[in-house]
Amino acid sequence: MSKAVLFDFPNSSASYRVRIALNLAGIAYEKVFVDLETGQQKAPRHLARNPQGFVPVLEIDGLRMTQSLAILTYLDTTRDLGLLPKDPAMRAKVEALAHAIAVDIHPICNLQVAKHVTELTGDPDTRPAWSRHFMRPGMQAFEAMLAEFGGPFCCGDAPMLPDICLMPQVYNCRRWGAEIDDLPRTLEAVAACEALPAFRDAHPDMG
Repeated sequence: MSKAVLFDFPNSSASYRVRIALNLAGIAYEKVFVDLETGQQKAPRHLARNPQGFVPVLEIDGLRMTQSLAILTYLDTTRDLGLLPKDPAMRAKVEALAHAIAVDIHPICNLQVAKHVTELTGDPDTRPAWSRHFMRPGMQAFEAMLAEFGGPFCCGDAPMLPDICLMPQVYNCRRWGAEIDDLPRTLEAVAACEALPAFRDAHPDMG
């Protein structure tokens, strides 16, 4: 079987999630850099891979897959990663926790949106201010939702889908100066994730 290929941008939250999951699954993969800052994601070559012009794109098992949450579901199902509970009610609660970040915070603050807001205002300081405006209350809500679950990870003693969504968001909070140091359960989960090589090796600074 050929090696998996991930079309990737290091700072992309969605790509970061997939890197974590691939590492958790022990899947060796080749990274192909797509420079979002210079617009390579909108070039015809990449649009042929993903008409939306986004990363990640994952080629694996003879498939070409887009959308990070869909990719995570596929990897969880085919590699038995345990990212979601089997019980339907608990599964819905865990998914809601993950979606609080991946669906509600991330899309408002992604590169495409933030760049457009900056262009509209003509002020380069708009991007960090915009990001902080949405990240801080979103993370406060996430902290409150965590109260229903035990630690040290978001939902117990092993990393699950919310942890995979959390770590890229924490990276963005730190990058743009959104305060999270007063969120103890969130920080407990962050520390648990940072102790695992699968998470550390997926960090944007690892190249």
